[in-house]
Amino acid sequence: MKQMFNLSDLPASIPVFPLTGALVLPRARLPLNIFEPRYLQMVDDALKTDHRLIGMIQKRDAPNDISNPPLHQIGCAGRITSFTETDDGRYLISINGVSRYRIKETHTGFTPYIKADVDWAPFERDLGDEEADETFDREAFLKKLHAYFEVHELQTDWDSLKDANQELLINSLSMMCPFDPEERQALLESPCLKTRRETVSTLMEFSLRSNRDDKGQVQ
Repeated sequence: MKQMFNLSDLPASIPVFPLTGALVLPRARLPLNIFEPRYLQMVDDALKTDHRLIGMIQKRDAPNDISNPPLHQIGCAGRITSFTETDDGRYLISINGVSRYRIKETHTGFTPYIKADVDWAPFERDLGDEEADETFDREAFLKKLHAYFEVHELQTDWDSLKDANQELLINSLSMMCPFDPEERQALLESPCLKTRRETVSTLMEFSLRSNRDDKGQVQ
């Protein structure tokens, strides 16, 4: 599926939504539950634009006494594609990942949320067709994934995973598996699908080894 945006269509400035542990990737879908007043306004303002983009971003690790920890420089913007308002005033939205970006400068004070001047050019590839990984061994990967899901007591539709295209499979797992925030950031910054798949596989292997070591210590 080809994206609806060209590089020249993307705005120079976007609202950014710092949310630790949340990850969206190009052509993937992320549901969000919005309830803080400043982010309710952020959604209202985004819906008034032609692009309807919100930039997801993660905070970097910082000492506990810093009230506004710095942000990672690379995030991914998603376009609001569905919107529902609940009886208690929350917004239930879904965004579809469009492109990663690099923050050049952030601005506060003019809006209750952060806005950022961003550079899209390093990630122009995100606006193209779905990626493929010619070295992907689906059978071996799914075998490791099955063991990982068993350890973490996760459920999924295995028939769907067997048939899913490579990008959807790898990006969905990057977003849904219980990786820590810095691991998610590494997945976001992976330069290509092959590297992201290798990183997912390595993270699962580390988790499985840790689980085996813990069982050995108990025994």
